[in-house]
Amino acid sequence: MTAEGTFAEHWFTGRGWAPFDFQREVWAAMAAGDSGLLHATTGAGKTYAVWFGALARAAALGVALDSRQAPPLGVLWLTPMRALAADTTRALALPLTTLAPGWTVGLRSGDTPSTERARQDRRWPSALVTTPESLSLMLTREHARAELAGIHTVIVDEWHELIGSKRGVQVQLALARLQRWNPALGVWGVSATLGNLAEAMATLVGPARAAQARLVRGRLPKALAIDTLLPADAGRFSWGGHLGAQMRDPVVAEIESAATSLVFTNTRSQAEIWYQLLLDARPDWAGQIALHHGSLDPSVRAWVEAGLKAGQLKAVVATSSLDLGVDFLPVERVLQIGSAKGIARLLQRAGRSGHAPGRPSRITLVPTNTMELVEAAAAREAALAAKVEARHSPHEPLDVLVQHLVTVALGGGFRADELYAEVRGAHAYRDLPRAHFDWALAFVEHGGSSLGAYPEYHRVLPDETGSYRVPDRGIARRHRMQVGTIVSDVSMAVKWLSGGTLGHIEEGFIARLKPGDGFFFAGRALEYIRTRDMAAYVRPASRRRGAIPVWGGGKMPLSSELADAVQDLLFAVGSHPAEQPAPPRLACPELQAAGPMLAAQRRVSHLPAPGALLIEHFRSREGHHLTLYPFAGRNVHIGLANLLAWRLAQGAPNTFSLSVNDYGLELLSAEPVDLARLQSRQAFDTDHLLEDVLASLNAGELAQRRFREIARVAGLVFTGYPGAPKSTRQLQASSSLFYEVFRKYDAGNRLLSQADAEVLAQELDLTHLEATLRRLGALRIDWVELRAPSPFSLPLMVERLREQFSTEKLADRLARLLRDAEAQAEAQAKAQANAQASPLPAAPRPRRRRPSPSTNPRRTEHDPGQGGS
Repeated sequence: MTAEGTFAEHWFTGRGWAPFDFQREVWAAMAAGDSGLLHATTGAGKTYAVWFGALARAAALGVALDSRQAPPLGVLWLTPMRALAADTTRALALPLTTLAPGWTVGLRSGDTPSTERARQDRRWPSALVTTPESLSLMLTREHARAELAGIHTVIVDEWHELIGSKRGVQVQLALARLQRWNPALGVWGVSATLGNLAEAMATLVGPARAAQARLVRGRLPKALAIDTLLPADAGRFSWGGHLGAQMRDPVVAEIESAATSLVFTNTRSQAEIWYQLLLDARPDWAGQIALHHGSLDPSVRAWVEAGLKAGQLKAVVATSSLDLGVDFLPVERVLQIGSAKGIARLLQRAGRSGHAPGRPSRITLVPTNTMELVEAAAAREAALAAKVEARHSPHEPLDVLVQHLVTVALGGGFRADELYAEVRGAHAYRDLPRAHFDWALAFVEHGGSSLGAYPEYHRVLPDETGSYRVPDRGIARRHRMQVGTIVSDVSMAVKWLSGGTLGHIEEGFIARLKPGDGFFFAGRALEYIRTRDMAAYVRPASRRRGAIPVWGGGKMPLSSELADAVQDLLFAVGSHPAEQPAPPRLACPELQAAGPMLAAQRRVSHLPAPGALLIEHFRSREGHHLTLYPFAGRNVHIGLANLLAWRLAQGAPNTFSLSVNDYGLELLSAEPVDLARLQSRQAFDTDHLLEDVLASLNAGELAQRRFREIARVAGLVFTGYPGAPKSTRQLQASSSLFYEVFRKYDAGNRLLSQADAEVLAQELDLTHLEATLRRLGALRIDWVELRAPSPFSLPLMVERLREQFSTEKLADRLARLLRDAEAQAEAQAKAQANAQASPLPAAPRPRRRRPSPSTNPRRTEHDPGQGGS
């Protein structure tokens, strides 16, 4: 072991700790100059493994650790979240007094005060904690190479959070630049929840170093408990949010039993709702419970984080804003409201409790509908079996490359051949054709084929030496102001009329309010007064009534791994005879609580069976309901529902309304559906899939919406100056204009091709859709004729009706649906009881049959886009 490693061991011993073998392995590998990935359990000590490794690397390069003089910038620590950055900075500074007293640690992010930025501009700290966006901004500095070439170690924290997004691609390009300036650069990733470790490591270190990189696994015994808070009465029928209010008092009791709890939700709207529910149940907890999500003002979030660390808060209701790495040792309990939607997210949130080596982690799942009871049991099985989702990098996103070209041109300039070789050193662009690079270069040089007449799109130009630089200070300023790949709807500040800021809300929500309207935000009941200068001014509301903001992206899809686990568990339930005692796997509390719903589904319809596709059909006053259960996740079901509606209407056009959830999809048609294509499985063909998908939906609108994001990343659309941001309507109009101009005058524009590709790959998940069609085509069809909705189909109907009716009207419609469904379930239960009591065999009930072609189809308009998918 190196002397520095021994010194680190002494520091551990002084705190009553003992280093783990994986920590020693990382120290030695980093001291030797290796790059790699550390994958270890949450709370196992990953931070100090790579931090002490970075110090060992510095010492191996001749940087004195015992000097009282601060060495120049040598270590860069990248983190995906600002809150995590602040916590990491404190953790890194802690051992320096003993290990490296002259070293300094700094933090640079969007929240860094201007005075601190100015201090860093004069002299960088020895180690800098920053975000991908701030690193890209550092690369735009004129003397970036001189300032950053001395960096010998880069640590990318929570790599699983970055790898699958364009932010991860942004990191890859920045690392390729730093590696060109310092070929001996050591790069290490840190993660606790990745299913494809070798690929994730290769993505981080780049293709040239992948074969020599080191994968270190920190396998530590750590107790993990995943349990479920059971409802008093789950009922036979359920839908999204059905159990939410019923679970309030049990959640209150769980919080009461612990000193400090984290209550996780999946969306900011859900966090606001549950914060109000808890306060309504326990008004005496005011000041003891808090709210934390990404739209709150940074000062509010910092106050909550400090309160958690100090153990001063009873509970915090949070979103993913507290998912990552922040060390909250006082947290005893973690509760997850609703489905975690993925195994990795479930494990990540569980690790917020017992966040230290040897401490057990526990997470309690709180179902908001009965199906989430089944999902909870499946999630526990998958988590304990370590079936964690894989994460993959986007492939060659040209909008990120276009932005990077301008960034590098600002940061000292570039030569085309040299930069092309450098960019191919990033995993996402390892196969980038020179023609694609040249197109991106031409696009930033003169705006491509259609923007040449506009000087503001001549963003980089070659100088007399052939080096490309940014020629205009205005272009440089605008670029620096919107570096990054995080694209969301324009938000407005929410400010007190008397002064002070609460946070930010999407502009679309505020636009629907009238002066005097009430709404809940930041855990407060507010009254909207007026909008001025892109800020919504409010005051405390006199009554606790109002709307809850609904932010974009609220419907998170179930991961494939969790969907498969749910389906596998339902197969087991459906295959087990109802009259026999349940085996241990099926006797878990969650399935016992969901028993009435599963029994009703089995009686009135069918539980999914291995080798079969369940299809239900019934007729109502709305029309003909056709429900399928592929268990492929929401995104795939959106594409599949549109595709099936389009294919089933060929030769007999029809009007469809569509509804999807993570388990199934509903096609509601005005006229009877010709089922011959289902019976023959022709509807599941993969031949001409791309053409059929594009024909089945308004692909142009989807691509145009996706292009808005691409245009902003590529710098075509400017979001505005501080204090004068552009509105959502202005941004949409600008991006739509570019879209139409490119379509008409520059059809070969590769940003248009990227928009089409991202729609198919991300929004519709075409690869997964094709695999799903192949799987469905090989299954037998279990066809069930219903008289009323089944327990599985009712949630799909409610999902659709929510898009069409107000809350009051929806309640009336839902009451009628429930009466019909309960009546059918009761009749089936009585029929089953009579059949068991009768000495004579009961006549078979004609409930299941193979589909047969409809006759005399009537011709109507086909509109698969109608309704609420």
